[in-house]
Amino acid sequence: MTAAIQKDTVQKALSAHAAIGLVVSALLYIVCVTGTVVVFYQEWQRIEQPDAPEMARIAPETVQAGIARVLATEKGKPRTTHLYVHLPVPDLPRTTVTTDHQAVHLDGAGRIAAREENGWSEFLLALHYTLSVPGPVGITIVGALGVMIVALSLSGVIAHPRIFRDAFRLRARDRNGIGLADWHNRLSVWTLPFILAIALTGAVIGLATVGGYGLAAKFYKGDIEATYAPIFGGEGKPDARPAPLPDVAATLRHMAVRFPGVRPSYVILHDPGTAGQHVQVIAEHDRRLIYGENYAFDAQGRFHGAAGLADGEVGQQASASIYNLHFGNFGGLPVKIAYVLLGLALSVVTATGVSIWLGKRERRGVHAPRLRSGWDAVTWGVPLALALTLLARLLIGNSAPFVAIFWIASALFVALAMAWPSRRTKRGMQWSLLASLLGSLAAAIV
Repeated sequence: MTAAIQKDTVQKALSAHAAIGLVVSALLYIVCVTGTVVVFYQEWQRIEQPDAPEMARIAPETVQAGIARVLATEKGKPRTTHLYVHLPVPDLPRTTVTTDHQAVHLDGAGRIAAREENGWSEFLLALHYTLSVPGPVGITIVGALGVMIVALSLSGVIAHPRIFRDAFRLRARDRNGIGLADWHNRLSVWTLPFILAIALTGAVIGLATVGGYGLAAKFYKGDIEATYAPIFGGEGKPDARPAPLPDVAATLRHMAVRFPGVRPSYVILHDPGTAGQHVQVIAEHDRRLIYGENYAFDAQGRFHGAAGLADGEVGQQASASIYNLHFGNFGGLPVKIAYVLLGLALSVVTATGVSIWLGKRERRGVHAPRLRSGWDAVTWGVPLALALTLLARLLIGNSAPFVAIFWIASALFVALAMAWPSRRTKRGMQWSLLASLLGSLAAAIV
């Protein structure tokens, strides 16, 4: 009797262990899939709001007038501490002003044309960055998953000494899962440099938050902004006394004359309308991985210096290059397409890795049809849930509850698949995914 109880307890513990492993693998799969889709983050914004005004460039005086118009609409509200102007760039040729209270598009004359409505794109980016978990917890979890991908990649290479020699060997599909394992191994080898680059940069982006808080607590009395100041530049001294708006037009004219080879992408007003205000311009550099250089100006448009992201210390340049390297924001459309294809391969590697593990358990006599069906639901249910959120955006609008739709749908698909483990459930999700994608395409065209 005691032996039977112990055996039953061990079996339950093993099942719980396997279930926990599947949950972690599912989160890893979600990060891989969303990372693949978010490569076209800027293009998704244009699909979401196709009627927003677009322009190749905008005059400095027009930017100045647009800022004044936007802030004039906020009289009576708490003062905006940071105002961002997204300037037209090739991938997103729009001028957008974002304050603490609103985000609006400007037309070519600097008039407020429409509210920015890119809720789905922002949901997608947040899902990839934080798994929809607010605060530093979510991004830390994603960073830890990046470390896990690095560990899995390196251990996979070490565990298969013939992996490079057999890089192009593909055996036929059979019941023992040899064909699936071959595809898993081959895709892992073919994409290994990409996987390591993506995983390492993702881990750095995710865990930098934890590191920043740790450094702030140890060396900067908890001031997180002071922690990042040596790399990205610091904030000015606050002075809340009222003052005229900064001369952004003079700032942009100065940029055009002094730095003609760079392309301004953002203008940031720190504490606008106060005596302590200052202006920061982020400008892209051609043939560089850095997201841009940070140029500092005072309220009168006088240049105060650059942060050094383009030509400073190696660590600064590396820090400024991580984001573009992770998301493929360099080299234009060809690089983005390559990142999508490589991201799909990484998603397949993640999905097939768990399937291979489940197959090995079955060959040892550990049959878990519910776990197998649950993983099939993750493999096909996550893309289906994403497709449903996109369809909701196109049919319902910017206010659709994207987070609730994604997580509830994903959980429901897994629950149904585990309750009724059947190939019909898997095929139903595959057909539903196709129908959702076609529906989204039709809604976008209409």
